[in-house]
Amino acid sequence: MLKFTDLTLPEPLQRAAADLNFVKPTSVQELTIPWLLDNDKDLITIAQTGTGKTAAFGFPVLSLTDIEKKAVQTLILCPTRELCLQIAGDFEVYAKYMPRIKTVAIYGGAPIYKQKELLKSGAHIVVGTPGRVFDMIRQEVLKVDHIACLVLDEADEMLNMGFKEDLFSIMSHTPKEKQTLLFSATMPKEVAKLAQTFMKDPHRITTGNEKQGAENISHFFYRVSARDKYLALKRIADMSPKIYGIIFCRTRNETQEIADKLQQDGYNADALHGDLSQGQRELVMSRFRSKYVRLLVATDVAARGLDVDDLTHIINFHAPLEPDIYIHRSGRTGRAGKSGISITIVHAKEIAALKAIENRLGREITFAKVPTGRDICEKQLFNFIDTVERVEIDSVQIESFLPSVYKKLGWMTREELIQRFVSVEFNRFLNYYKDNFDLDQPEEKRTRESKQSFTFKTFRLSIGANQQLNKRELMRYINKLKVARSIEIGQIDIYKDYCLVDLDARYEEQLLKAIPRNKVLGIPILVEVENPTKRNKGRQIRG
Repeated sequence: MLKFTDLTLPEPLQRAAADLNFVKPTSVQELTIPWLLDNDKDLITIAQTGTGKTAAFGFPVLSLTDIEKKAVQTLILCPTRELCLQIAGDFEVYAKYMPRIKTVAIYGGAPIYKQKELLKSGAHIVVGTPGRVFDMIRQEVLKVDHIACLVLDEADEMLNMGFKEDLFSIMSHTPKEKQTLLFSATMPKEVAKLAQTFMKDPHRITTGNEKQGAENISHFFYRVSARDKYLALKRIADMSPKIYGIIFCRTRNETQEIADKLQQDGYNADALHGDLSQGQRELVMSRFRSKYVRLLVATDVAARGLDVDDLTHIINFHAPLEPDIYIHRSGRTGRAGKSGISITIVHAKEIAALKAIENRLGREITFAKVPTGRDICEKQLFNFIDTVERVEIDSVQIESFLPSVYKKLGWMTREELIQRFVSVEFNRFLNYYKDNFDLDQPEEKRTRESKQSFTFKTFRLSIGANQQLNKRELMRYINKLKVARSIEIGQIDIYKDYCLVDLDARYEEQLLKAIPRNKVLGIPILVEVENPTKRNKGRQIRG
């Protein structure tokens, strides 16, 4: 077994690796580091995200840096600010015992004058995003005419994000005689074209099968109706008490909407999308990295370049239309040899996209049934019991309180005490899931059973088709009333000037108070409980 100490790295780098507890190199490090130390030719490395690529090129780059040469010797390009800062930070840690080596990070979204000052004061290694790097080259602040090594990290992501023109412009300013290192999780046509244009007979290293995801990631899909996706998402989260993951959505609006609903339903969730300011983005990421936020709802663009350890789940709220996107997303979990779970929630029209992902992945994605309320309650109960079993008892601190506690609880039997003790934590799950239906049932059957299980009241609202109301907008409005964590909605009929909607009778009083206080489409609403016999006397407008 090759050890990190077997690599022919300078002593300062070996000391830094030891401080980082680098004992055995990962596959990409084992293949890449020795090759780079002995070769100055171009290299293409295909490896999944989170496999240790930064160290794979970082240690050789630092090893070959000439400290006495006062010029930029290595330029590293990456897709996002977060990844840029991460790489620069890693280089500083690797070069802990080589203090004269200077690494500078340049990226958008930060004051350019400060970065200019850092470059003017001298740098051996520059890490940057393509847009900001090209700006610095055009302004003649960043000199790249003497670089010996150009690193393209996550090349496929840079092209996906629209940096092709900047990349080609930057590379045209660099010397012809240099070493180019291209690292990518996938090898689509655009990356192959980039390599063909700017690289000379590159050596190729592939860890695993480049057409597949990591072997330590389990892949599942849940099939539900489109309207049940959010309910399925909550059940998946509730079935995993220690979940720490990213939920991917297609649009900024959907991302914010899902995050808001999760927060309203009591989950530690937050949104990450392009409408956030840099300060808001940094706050969200700080809360997520500290694990205060357990569920990050994000768009692909906003999440690119994020490097977060220990993710247990990646959840696709829709099946990605591009299989490579799925592979990138799933590669964010199962890092450093740990296991991970990649989940996709689909409805009938997304099955074709799921099949395309399976073909690209090279394996079948396992169908799983949406957890039932009983499944979730059992899982949560035993997780709570496990937590109690493992809790550390500080006898000294609590000893003085125990006589009063024993006296207060002494009237109960052992069985009664356990029942009450469990119920303190567990009642909210029991209450929420006691009447919930099976999401794997056909929707028609479930609707019939739901109507038999619930008593509905018909509410008449003073808004209809003439005011552009449709069923989707009405359902969104009812869910935003916050009358209950989950309220059952039955039949909806929309007429020209009003609508009728069947709602859970248990919340009649709360609904009659809440509806007049909340507008629909900016319109104030009058509400009353309708006589069921009048239900079908108007002319319904389909919404």
